[in-house]
Amino acid sequence: MKPTTVARIVNVLFFTIFIPSFTDALLRRCYVCRSRGDLGSCKDPFYFNLTVAEQQRGVQAAPCASGWCGKLLEGGNSFKDDEYGVATERICLQRGPSDNEERCDYISWNHKRVYMCFCQGDLCNGAPSVNTLTASVFILSVILSFTIAVT
Repeated sequence: MKPTTVARIVNVLFFTIFIPSFTDALLRRCYVCRSRGDLGSCKDPFYFNLTVAEQQRGVQAAPCASGWCGKLLEGGNSFKDDEYGVATERICLQRGPSDNEERCDYISWNHKRVYMCFCQGDLCNGAPSVNTLTASVFILSVILSFTIAVT
């Protein structure tokens, strides 16, 4: 291989692997919203991406210093709660779980038993997103194919 080809490959590797890691550290946001029953934009399934969510009333992508987001489901287990439906809330957590593991479980929240999911990453408490590493590998393979085809 020519030195210029090697330099191109190194540049491509740098920009597709390391740059997304740096931006991922800068982008620590969580969806923040709350709705109850069939009404509201916060309920599951949550179909919004960032662009659409910003246009929805009551849904925002808020900065989150800890990088830990949560989604909790409250109600649905007593007569009183059934009257109003299950409440869904998406929040930024001040800190993650003590074991730093993403998971869902029943917990005690404000003196109530709720089902809560903990996740770490940019807007992770919304719709499923493409993994950064998967996207980087895909982009890298396309660019390398282009580079090899041109030279």
